[in-house]
Amino acid sequence: MGPVNVMLRNLITTNTILYCKKWDATIRFYRDGLQLPVIFATNWFVEFALTASSRLSIADENHSTIKSCGNAGITIALQVENIDAAREYFDMMGLKPTAIKRHPWDARIFHVFDPEGHRIEIWQSLIVSPPLSTG
Repeated sequence: MGPVNVMLRNLITTNTILYCKKWDATIRFYRDGLQLPVIFATNWFVEFALTASSRLSIADENHSTIKSCGNAGITIALQVENIDAAREYFDMMGLKPTAIKRHPWDARIFHVFDPEGHRIEIWQSLIVSPPLSTG
């Protein structure tokens, strides 16, 4: 057996931080539109929970040394169990989801864009995996 990966053994959470020019509108998009729970907030930084160990934070570039990337090359991919229900919800919330399409790697996907132009890809796998063995 090789050496234990200390980083993976000690990792607790992951957090992606988006630095934004349109901070207020972007906060409303994630908090009110996607209805992500806020787990930490200041007057320029808000952290949302995605899962028990995954976070997405929005930072106001006016209070940071790091500036917005202007949506260049950013995609946030969120896997869901029921893409049809997710798209219906996003449409009902006025988030302008694209049509659902089939992706080459056996998934169905659609996209929405936050006020900064970051692409959020919502996807559902078409591959049926066998249940994990518990014994």
